[in-house]
Amino acid sequence: MAGIENTANGNGEARFRCALVSSRLNLRLCLGEEVSRIAHRVELVDHDDDRADDVRLALAWHPWADAFSRYPNLQAVCSIGAGVDNILSCPSLRPHIHVVRVVDPGQALMMSGFVVWHVIGHQRCFAAYHAQQRDRVWRPRKQRGTDRVPIGILGYGEIGRKVAADLAYLGFPVLCWSRTPKPSSGSARSYHGFAGLVAMLKESEVLVNVLPLTRETSGILDAQAFANLRRGGFLVQVGRGEHLVEADLLEALDHGQLTGAALDVFATEPLPPSHPFWAHPKITITPHDASDVNMMAVANTLVATAEAICAGRRPPYAIDRKLGY
Repeated sequence: MAGIENTANGNGEARFRCALVSSRLNLRLCLGEEVSRIAHRVELVDHDDDRADDVRLALAWHPWADAFSRYPNLQAVCSIGAGVDNILSCPSLRPHIHVVRVVDPGQALMMSGFVVWHVIGHQRCFAAYHAQQRDRVWRPRKQRGTDRVPIGILGYGEIGRKVAADLAYLGFPVLCWSRTPKPSSGSARSYHGFAGLVAMLKESEVLVNVLPLTRETSGILDAQAFANLRRGGFLVQVGRGEHLVEADLLEALDHGQLTGAALDVFATEPLPPSHPFWAHPKITITPHDASDVNMMAVANTLVATAEAICAGRRPPYAIDRKLGY
């Protein structure tokens, strides 16, 4: 593989050929002006380009099942975001290929703002006030301080840490859970493992999910999880749609175990018009829009990955494929 030659720029320097692979998005259009900014280092080629043998890098989002079979010398695939489950599930992804996620502090900031908005909305009863406005009812409600509303966060990576820090700054008690032990911080108490998950849920009123999707986390938002929360709890779901057992959420809402849910991700997207979530009075829906992709961060990731491959190094932010993150 090391002997593969790539195209050269005007100075005679080698450029990495990077294939754009997506069944859902026009990735070239998404990158926009960032294409020209990285053109001297990375040449973007479309999936139907005839010269597939010299492609060692791909940028992908929901690739076709056989997409990577086309590239015999592929060494790394970059996602356009922090989530890589759609790439890992691709049948043509060979075992030796690095899968690289994008780490973007700006994305974590946007995600945290979205979560904080919904957490405060629950704490201050904004949904009830919205209903009162609709019915023209003037009725102040009893207020609770942030210290009376404990928040449980599933996932304590880049995004989870930012969410925890921002909620703690506002005075919310914060508890975080991860699959494996993580060091506690001044922002949150840390839990791990099955016993730790149950313990965290029992202390939490609001549950925020920012987990990656893996075999172990699929379906984690189920009846048992909701039953362990304090009665009258609230769910903020910004992980992946497959984390949620939809029927269990509806039952928890209808029986008062949860008072509401803010859902940004779904197992089927776009959410079908006939789906019961649309009309449920206790559910707020947003169209997978809790944060946006920063294409400058994507472009920087492509360049860093190309440079690492050229130097024979593991790319920055390459995931552990056994763990799925």
